[in-house]
Amino acid sequence: MHSRKKVETSLTHTQLLIDGRWTDSASGRRLDVVNPATGLVIGTVAHATEQDLARAAEASAKGFRMWRHTSAVERAGLMRKAAALLRERADHIARLMTLEQGKPLAEARLEVLNGADTIEWFAEEGRRTYGRVVAPRNPSIQQLVLKEPVGPVVAFTPWNFPINQAVRKISAALATGCSIIVKAPEETPASPAELIRAFVDVGVPAGVLGLVYGEPAEISNYLIRHPSIRKITFTGSTPVGKQLAALAGQYMKRATMELGGHAPVIVCEDADIVNAIRATATAKFRNAGQVCIAPTRFLVHNSILSEFTRTFVEHAETLSVGDGLAEGTQMGPLANGRRLTAMMQATDDALRRGATLELGGKRLGGVGNFYAPTVLGNVSLDADVFNNEPFGPVAAIRGFESLDEAIAESNRLPFGLASFAFTRSIRNAHRLSNELEVGMLWVNQPALAVPEMPFGGVKESGYGSEGGPEAMEAYLVTKSVSILSV
Repeated sequence: MHSRKKVETSLTHTQLLIDGRWTDSASGRRLDVVNPATGLVIGTVAHATEQDLARAAEASAKGFRMWRHTSAVERAGLMRKAAALLRERADHIARLMTLEQGKPLAEARLEVLNGADTIEWFAEEGRRTYGRVVAPRNPSIQQLVLKEPVGPVVAFTPWNFPINQAVRKISAALATGCSIIVKAPEETPASPAELIRAFVDVGVPAGVLGLVYGEPAEISNYLIRHPSIRKITFTGSTPVGKQLAALAGQYMKRATMELGGHAPVIVCEDADIVNAIRATATAKFRNAGQVCIAPTRFLVHNSILSEFTRTFVEHAETLSVGDGLAEGTQMGPLANGRRLTAMMQATDDALRRGATLELGGKRLGGVGNFYAPTVLGNVSLDADVFNNEPFGPVAAIRGFESLDEAIAESNRLPFGLASFAFTRSIRNAHRLSNELEVGMLWVNQPALAVPEMPFGGVKESGYGSEGGPEAMEAYLVTKSVSILSV
């Protein structure tokens, strides 16, 4: 079902944040922001110049020198105030996010509220960032291990979750005493700007937080090379991540990389099919499938393959697709025309290689980037959709006979971010936990990305974590101190 109820609204102009001040770029250049549901320009965003970046880096260095000496208790207090303010503004920010990104309003609001939870968790975890005392071999010596902030950070965040991806990086940096410059997405500038505004409005000092937009390659080349920057954190595609990691390596800058995935879903013959459908079908089409941990490769035991596919299609058929601001919308548009083209190409390729079209497989309407929820059956292993992350509302299903076969297929690709499994067998669950080459595994449930758990991948899906206490380590350096009493 495709709902095309018209919703009239627009954004305003989004500025840069440099040294505590909201400002246009030195050149005055602006970029257009387009609503993916209508194809109309709904606002503009400032385009940073090298002069702006130089000011941002200088301000971040100044902010770090002050923020690192602010007590963890005081930092936590400001962060909690920012979280409270974010909750107060949730409805307004969610509306901005839906306008610029396309996801249903309910999903956008939940993202804002989850962002507030993330800030609070990191605020409290920052108060527990301890070093340790090491027993000395000489009683006249005291041995200490100190944890100190790494320094100014630059974060590169994507358009699919404008607040979710930025808030993890900001929260970990601020909680550990680092300053941070966020290079947010030009496609979705307004909602991350409002996230950062919450911190500014509660009194986080000038220079501790910065925000820039512009040409991604220019910004990354300038800021990663800048001597003041000591760490980068990036969420995005594997090819771009490799380039940024290589550049960071040239300058010995620490890096956290959360890159592309291609999440396998293993549905064993003893699985609760109703639960598996409820968990994966909803997750597959959330944010129109534009989720790095979305289930993508469905590997279903042959004995239940027909039933699973039929039930999956029945669920997908009920989805209401339309403008994210329209009442009742369950799936919005793809974020841009590139994603629409990619979905059509992936579907056509799979069909040419013998897949069956169980549902969808077409663009919806002539305005906006709407693509029908699509289900492909009997997908060949050499189909593009089974080898490259679709990043859209296309579910690719194929059968398997043995768990060995399913595990081998899950591990075949160079990606290793998320995975899902459904089984009633403790033995199967234990084996999958140990043999799947991924950073995250959810068994008998949808993905639950909570701040207290690690979030990250292995192999070409990146390294480092953006959740749990492990996330804090990437923003800290370890100093060994030995003091001899004289």
